[in-house]
Amino acid sequence: MHFTDPVYRNPYWPTWPLIQITQSCTHNRCEFCTMYKGIPFRMQPMEWIEQDLKEIAATDPHAKTIQLLSANPLVMSYDNLMPRLELIRKYLPDLEYMYTATRVSDLKDKTVEQLRNLRDIGLKEISLGVESGDDWTLERIHKGYHANDIIEQCRKLTEAGIDFWMSFLNGVAGKEHSHDHAVNSAKIFSQCKPMLVGTGGLTLFPGTPLLEEAQRGEFAPLSEKEMLIELKTFVENLTCDCRFITHHTVSGKNLTGPNFLKRKDSIVAALEHEIEHGDMDAMAAIRRNKRSL
Repeated sequence: MHFTDPVYRNPYWPTWPLIQITQSCTHNRCEFCTMYKGIPFRMQPMEWIEQDLKEIAATDPHAKTIQLLSANPLVMSYDNLMPRLELIRKYLPDLEYMYTATRVSDLKDKTVEQLRNLRDIGLKEISLGVESGDDWTLERIHKGYHANDIIEQCRKLTEAGIDFWMSFLNGVAGKEHSHDHAVNSAKIFSQCKPMLVGTGGLTLFPGTPLLEEAQRGEFAPLSEKEMLIELKTFVENLTCDCRFITHHTVSGKNLTGPNFLKRKDSIVAALEHEIEHGDMDAMAAIRRNKRSL
C-alpha cells in the first residue's frame, strides 16, 4: 500500500480498508496544525491507486466501505476525482460507502449535480474541519474561508444528499474572542444542520504558529475551566438535532451520543458539574500529553 506519513483517518468510520488518493493538505496554513508541515501536496498517481485497490480486493473483495485519504481529497477537480472513484468501484463492486475528510473550500468548484454524482457512486459521508463559524476566528487562524462560505457549501451538500460532519475547535479563539467564537459557531452549525457535530479542545503543539504567538504574548490560551465554559456556551446555543461527540479532556460520559436536542439539558448539566467540581489539573495533564490532533 502507498501511504505517506502521517496517516490520519477518522476513528469513527470503519478503519479498513483505507486508500490514499492525495498526499498532504493543499492549505497547510491553519495556525493550530503541523500535521502535514513540510510535506508537499500531490495527487496520488492512478497506477498507485490501482495497485492498492488490487491489494485490497485480494484481501477483502466484498468490502462495503472505504475511507479516502489524505487531508482533503475533494480539492481535486471533479474530472480528476470521478475517475478515481470509478476505479475504486471497479475493484470493489460491493462498496456501499466511501468516506473522506475535506475542506469547505474544496467544494466551491463543484456543482450540486456533480456532488450528487459523487454521492451516487458511493461518496455518501464527509467530515468538514470547520473549527469555527465566527469570521474573526476563521481569519485569526487562517482557515481560508468565512462563515457564509460554510453555509453555502453545506447547502450544496444537503441538496446533493451527502451527509456531513462539522467540527468545533474549542479554545482556538483564545481569551479575546472566546464567547463570540462559541455563539457564532453554534449559529452557523445550527443553520447548516450537520448529521454530526464533533468538538475537540485546542492543544498548542510544538511548531504551531499559535504556540509561538502564545510564547510571545500575542495569543492568550484558555485555561481548562475557561475551555469548559466556552464549550458549554457552544452547546447552549446549538439548536440542530445531530449526533454530538467531544474529544475534550473532560470525560465524555453523558456528553457523547445521538439525539442531541433530547440530551442537551443533560450535557449542559454535566459540563456545569465539571466546571464547578472537575479536576482541572488532571485535564491539563491529559492535554500536555497529547502528541497530535
